[in-house]
Amino acid sequence: QVPLVESGGGLVQPGGSLRLSCVASGSIFSINAMGWYRQAPGKERELVASINSGGSAEYTASAKGRFTISRDNAKKAAYLQMNSLKPEDTAVYYCRLEAPRGGLIYIYWGQGTQVTVSS
Repeated sequence: QVPLVESGGGLVQPGGSLRLSCVASGSIFSINAMGWYRQAPGKERELVASINSGGSAEYTASAKGRFTISRDNAKKAAYLQMNSLKPEDTAVYYCRLEAPRGGLIYIYWGQGTQVTVSS
C-alpha cells in the first residue's frame, strides 16, 4: 500500500490556479506536521508550506499570499491551494508528513505531482 498519494497537478496558464491533494494510507495512524515541497529541474527540493497538527501554517516568501495549505485530520489529507501561479512555480510538488509511532518519527514522501505553468 502506497503511504501517500498525491493528485491535482497539471498544466495551467500564468495567473491560474491549481489545488493539490495528498492522502495518507490507512497504515498511517497518527500525523504530526504535513508539508508541501517542490523541486524544479536542476534545483534542490525546497519547502513551500507546512502545517502542524493544530493547523498552524508557515509559508516560504514565494508562496505567501498566493498559496494556502490546509489539512483534514479525519481524512488524513493535506491540500495546497495555489493561486496566481507563475512560470517559476513550475516544479514537481511533493507531499511530506511526519508520523509518530512507537516512540519514533517516520517521514513519508509522496510520489510527486508535476505542476507546469506556461502559456
